[in-house]
Amino acid sequence: MSLLRSLRLYLAAWAGSCPAGPLLLQAPQPWHTFHTGPRLSSSASSKELLMKLRRKTGYSFVNCKKALETCGGDLKQAESWLHKQAQKEGWSRAAKLHGRKTKEGLIGLLQDGNTTVLVEVNCETDFVSRNLKFQQLVQQVALGTLLHCQNLKDQLSTYSKGFLNSSELSELPAGPEREGCLKDQLALAIGKLGENMTLKRAAWVKVPAGFYVGSYVHGAMHSPSLHNLVLGKYGALVICETSERKAGLEDLGRRLGQHVVGMAPLSVGSLDDEPGGEAETKMLSQPYLLDPSITLGQYVQPQGVSVVDFVRFECGEGEEAAEAE
Repeated sequence: MSLLRSLRLYLAAWAGSCPAGPLLLQAPQPWHTFHTGPRLSSSASSKELLMKLRRKTGYSFVNCKKALETCGGDLKQAESWLHKQAQKEGWSRAAKLHGRKTKEGLIGLLQDGNTTVLVEVNCETDFVSRNLKFQQLVQQVALGTLLHCQNLKDQLSTYSKGFLNSSELSELPAGPEREGCLKDQLALAIGKLGENMTLKRAAWVKVPAGFYVGSYVHGAMHSPSLHNLVLGKYGALVICETSERKAGLEDLGRRLGQHVVGMAPLSVGSLDDEPGGEAETKMLSQPYLLDPSITLGQYVQPQGVSVVDFVRFECGEGEEAAEAE
C-alpha cells in the first residue's frame, strides 16, 4: 500500500471519529518502516557506500547492493562476500569451459632490481587479450612469479635461471592484498570475461654484479597500473656478462632481445662457430637481425660483453604442434 493511500485512509478514519468542530492540528508522529529482511537504506551515506564498493570492486550495482544488504552495510565484509561469490561463479564457469583451445593471450615481462621474469597467460581470442581485466591477470601472474623468485634464498656467484610450468604457476600465492593462489585469480578472470584461460608458463632470471639482463617484448604495451610491466606477443631475455657497467647496455640488451625474438635461436653457441649448416640455430653464428652482413657474434664482440644464455617466449607456442599431433 502506497504512502499516499495510507495517509488518505488514516485521515478519513480520523475525520469520521472526531466530533464536529474546528480541526485541531497535532504534531505528526514518526513513521516506522518494517521489513522482513536486511535492506539497504536510501540515505546519502548508504549511497556513498554503494558507490565506493562499486568503484573498488568493479562489480555491478545490483551485486554491490546485495552484498551490502547481506553484510549489514559493512564495506569490508561486503567486498569479501562479493569476491567469494565471484570465485564460486568463476570456478563453475571454468569447469564448463575447460578443454577449449587457448591460442591467444599475452607475454608479460617484469624487471625489478637484479630479477627479471617472463610469463605467458593464454585465452581464446585476441579480443579478450586486449581487455584490461585480462591484462591485470597477466600483471598478477608476473608479480606472483617475481615474488617467488625474490624469496628464493640463493647466494649468487653467477646467474640463475628457472622455469615454472602451468601447475607450479597456479599454486603460487596471488601476492600482496590478494587472497588465495594464482589459480583463484584465474577463476575470477574466467568468471568475468567468459572465456577459457590458462596460466601457461613462467621463466625467471637473477643476476649478481658483473651480469645484466637485456630484454625485449615485440608489440610492447605498458601496463596502465604497473609502469615497469611490459606486455606483448613475443618476449626475450638475454643474459650477458661484462666486466663493467657501460653506457648503452640497455640499448644493446634490447637489440640482442630483438635478435632472439626474430631469429629464434636454439642455443648460444660460440664465437668460433662457422656460419651455415647446423650453426644456423646457434645465436652467435646467426646473421645479425639488424645487419645480416655480419654475424651476431661479430656485432657483440667489440661491445665488451659476452652472451651466456637467453630465454624466448612466443605466445601460443606449441599449440599448433599439439593440434597436429
